[in-house]
Amino acid sequence: MLFHISEEPDIQRFEPRVPPNGGNPVVWAIDDAHLHHYLVPRECPRVTFYAGPETTEADTTRFLGASPAVIALEGEWLDALRSCRLYCYCFSPETFECIDDCAGYFISHVAVMPIEVRTISDPMNEILARGVELRFLPTLWELREAVIASSLRFSIIRMRNARQRASD
Repeated sequence: MLFHISEEPDIQRFEPRVPPNGGNPVVWAIDDAHLHHYLVPRECPRVTFYAGPETTEADTTRFLGASPAVIALEGEWLDALRSCRLYCYCFSPETFECIDDCAGYFISHVAVMPIEVRTISDPMNEILARGVELRFLPTLWELREAVIASSLRFSIIRMRNARQRASD
């Protein structure tokens, strides 16, 4: 199964759309292992990371501790996370291809219809139930730079919505 998380409750058919950076129209989906990256309000900036085979022990200790994965959000998004309702659309993987194993991204070049839709009324609990640590920080920029420079696997999403850097 592949998934698409939305704040829209009634999508009957997912039509391919041109990605923000251009290219061919596609339908985006995520695999189960990375689904937690999207269990937050859509526009919420976040830094997500986990250890991969190439991750050093030092980076695991420094960034993860005992956690298998982390989602870091700015503290001002806590109320939005608590109050949002999400919809998890489930797809058959037949028409999808993986384009980024690290982030769990899949695309389909044809329209797809969901097999089922599951309401997620408590996204924070859903994240924690997956064993993922939630961290709330005043700003994400320092963590973002450190994670990018590390040996961790990561996905950095919606940083255009993050608070401005202190130097900006």
